[in-house]
Amino acid sequence: MSQSSVPRRHLPTSPFKAPVIVPTPEFAEGDRVVHDAFGLGRVTRVEGTHAVLVDFGSSQKRIASPFEGMSHL
Repeated sequence: MSQSSVPRRHLPTSPFKAPVIVPTPEFAEGDRVVHDAFGLGRVTRVEGTHAVLVDFGSSQKRIASPFEGMSHL
């Protein structure tokens, strides 16, 4: 049996809390960012909502969505 890709809706009478949906951050070219592993950087290219290329000074890294560990400055 396969699972549906559509999330189930939360019923108001449910004893369980509704799932929290965290929005994916959006980045633009030139944005200053900080990454948990790589440090400070600047976004040099945006590949739609899938990934960004970030220049960290000593190296360039492609960070894929959902951009875990990376945030705006």
